[in-house]
Amino acid sequence: MNRKGERKILIVAGETSGDLHGAHLVKAALSLDPNLRFYGVGGKHLRSIGIDVVFDSSEVAVVGFVEVISKLRSIYRIFRWLKRSFDCDRPALAILIDFPDFNLRLAKEANKRGIPVFYYISPQVWAWRRGRVKKIAKLVHKLVVILPFEVPFYRQRNIDCEFVGHPLIDIVKPHLSRNEALEIFRLDRGKRTIGLFPGSRREEVQKLLPVLLKSVHLLLRDFPNLQFIVPIAPAIKRFEIEENIARFHLNVRVVEEHIYDVLNICDLIITASGTATLEAAIMNTPMIIIYKVSFLSYLVARLLVKVKNIGLVNLIAEKRIVPELIQGQASPMNIFNETSKMLKNPDLLFMIKGELDKVTEKLGNPGASQRVAQILYRVVRQGA
Repeated sequence: MNRKGERKILIVAGETSGDLHGAHLVKAALSLDPNLRFYGVGGKHLRSIGIDVVFDSSEVAVVGFVEVISKLRSIYRIFRWLKRSFDCDRPALAILIDFPDFNLRLAKEANKRGIPVFYYISPQVWAWRRGRVKKIAKLVHKLVVILPFEVPFYRQRNIDCEFVGHPLIDIVKPHLSRNEALEIFRLDRGKRTIGLFPGSRREEVQKLLPVLLKSVHLLLRDFPNLQFIVPIAPAIKRFEIEENIARFHLNVRVVEEHIYDVLNICDLIITASGTATLEAAIMNTPMIIIYKVSFLSYLVARLLVKVKNIGLVNLIAEKRIVPELIQGQASPMNIFNETSKMLKNPDLLFMIKGELDKVTEKLGNPGASQRVAQILYRVVRQGA
């Protein structure tokens, strides 16, 4: 039973980054109105602030068109529950965070029932499947974006869109000094450190970690003064990472959490495409971006993707400032070659750091979560 004056709000964050940004949004919104009650789909970040996470985002998160098949049963089960929730709980608002294939279908169900849709973190329709813009215009009551180039794209299409800046600007900060981190992670201060970031989803890790570890073998052959570290994403089990490392007979440090402290000590990272690229940019850590999906998913993507680069840092810079190794290009030898190029060329690293500073400037000022919470609260009050 709802308390007097309480407003229920459904939130759906189907991926790790959405869970993080959703938690900061909810925290800011509750500071404006403690009578808001949030529930829905999320992960450890939303759960940690006391939100009623009915389903974990790991049950629906997936990379690639073909890979989704393995999770269809749980995706359909969760979707049906959320539809019933629209009828039974009658939330005042549905907050949908990124995760477009699932969330745009859910937006349609919300619209049928007269429940306004607040979409936070735009689907990347400017990159691929632009036909979804019409769905957004029809189904979304308010669109809030975190990338600066998205505003003109949506406003040209008469969509109510506001840019709030990127919430990572407030979040990405190391908790340890460089020396403290090196000591805690048991790393040698006299060696150069490379971070391996195989992704936040299990499918990504399965595809990318073996490739990364093979490249480590190649790099150690030519650069014996290197050391390597892997920070584990929240949805990934530590033993899965360590089993892979043991199979390759490598001495690679594995740490849970501490992603920003890891970025702070790395000379460069090799990372899956995604949020980690922006986190690295904010920490001014040079990177090599890699990406792999199933062959069939890649073929489909090639037909649909309309941008030259897939890495967010390159998209925001509007040019390629860090290397991207996609699909077949993401081989151990190519990773070795790109890493060697950076390690041997201090001027190149310096140039990349300068470009990453420019990318960070484009992400806006601190306070994004507070700004989006104010927009959210305005929408909720309008519907009261």
